[in-house]
Amino acid sequence: MRTTDIAEAASWVRGVERTGPRRITDLAASEGVTQPSMTALVTVLERAGLVERGQDPRDQRVVLVALTAAGTDYVRSRRRAGAEAFAQLIGKLPPDEIATLLAAAPALQHLHELDDDHRAAAYQAAGQAADPSAHRARLEE
Repeated sequence: MRTTDIAEAASWVRGVERTGPRRITDLAASEGVTQPSMTALVTVLERAGLVERGQDPRDQRVVLVALTAAGTDYVRSRRRAGAEAFAQLIGKLPPDEIATLLAAAPALQHLHELDDDHRAAAYQAAGQAADPSAHRARLEE
């Protein structure tokens, strides 16, 4: 499989990074794809060493998908590359537009927190005790 194929298939792993291990059915629903399609994506990423399947300690019949150390490194490197590219683009803006972006930063952070709260509520409603901000904080250590 080509690197670009893995990058496209791995786009959803940021959600697993935020929430921790997830069921394939939950991943499929959150990405708007069928369960067989998500199973195929997980297989591709598993073969690439980015994710692994494991049993849910609460229900041994359930398979959870989690990032491997290599998967976490991959997500972090993609995030870093994206942030660096974005920073370069911001550097091309005139000073008044940069100031506008800086002034908007608190509102953007608030939106991010609201999104975390919304995701946490959705995972809890689905029977998963996931705290997206806790997983993010652990990964940013």
